[in-house]
Amino acid sequence: MEVAFTEWVPVTDSSSVGEVRRTALLAAQRLEFDETRSGEFALLATEASRNALIHGGGGQVVFSGLKDGRGALGYILAMDKGAGIPNVALAMSDGYSTAGTMGGGMGAMKRIASTLEIFTGRTGTVVLVQIGKVTPGDGLQIAGMAVPYPGERFCGDAWTVHRTPERTVALAVDGLGHGWEAAEAAQEAVATFRKRADSGPGDILGYVHDALKKTRGAVAAVAEIRPRDKTLVYAGIGNIAAVVLSGGASRSLVSHNGTLGVTIARIQEFKSDWPSDAVLVLHSDGLQSRWDLAPYPGLLARHPAVIGGVLLRDFRRQRDDASVIVIKAV
Repeated sequence: MEVAFTEWVPVTDSSSVGEVRRTALLAAQRLEFDETRSGEFALLATEASRNALIHGGGGQVVFSGLKDGRGALGYILAMDKGAGIPNVALAMSDGYSTAGTMGGGMGAMKRIASTLEIFTGRTGTVVLVQIGKVTPGDGLQIAGMAVPYPGERFCGDAWTVHRTPERTVALAVDGLGHGWEAAEAAQEAVATFRKRADSGPGDILGYVHDALKKTRGAVAAVAEIRPRDKTLVYAGIGNIAAVVLSGGASRSLVSHNGTLGVTIARIQEFKSDWPSDAVLVLHSDGLQSRWDLAPYPGLLARHPAVIGGVLLRDFRRQRDDASVIVIKAV
């Protein structure tokens, strides 16, 4: 599956809502949505961002688009740190709106969207809206996002994933520093991954190391999941964090020191079990390393995009690019 794009728009005032709509239309164009679907995507994004502004006091909207030969899928993730939605069932009822927003409320959004999911509480609200559908049949749900250093145009973090019914392979990469040169390194790593995705995680990192010698370098990790065999193979270089959550416990995966394209001591694969309730979280150092989802009851039962959104909203360092991938057994 090709990651077509990730875009991030801060929502601070009414002009931000217009920027969200314009970004949604551009995203729909990249995903080759028809005119009707493009309009629906823009409407959903506008409504979600306006709700975040009016009811949440502002926040952020992340767009993520996935496209391959089986179809195209667009995500809208609207996040705020407001007081939460006191009655989700009422908010989801058709035509309900407390502020006269253009979409007619969450009920209208639910009718239009392929998926609408809300996670809300005292720490704020995350609304996930999905248009389109891709069904790889591998028993996994995947979501990822990469957002730039605040005020920066280019993002030095990137992610991508290759999926077949037998195996899913994901790459998380963080170019050194931020800005254009970091983005160049990250995109070179993504391009190399796509050429070598049939290889194992360790071999992929070796190919990336060679490809990045013409760049400033990057840290990266590759995870391969075979759901039918219930196995996970992982290899990482540098400070990409990787954590498997299962059975109420967490397990960190091991990466070796080094910088791909510059200097590495060794590349080593680690094989482990992939439990039926597993959730894998990969993220760059743009997120705090000591995060805990225990204060978020029910979050791990939600879509991976919602899990990733909470991590990005509440644990982002705000002084670097940031990226997170969440892969969940279903």
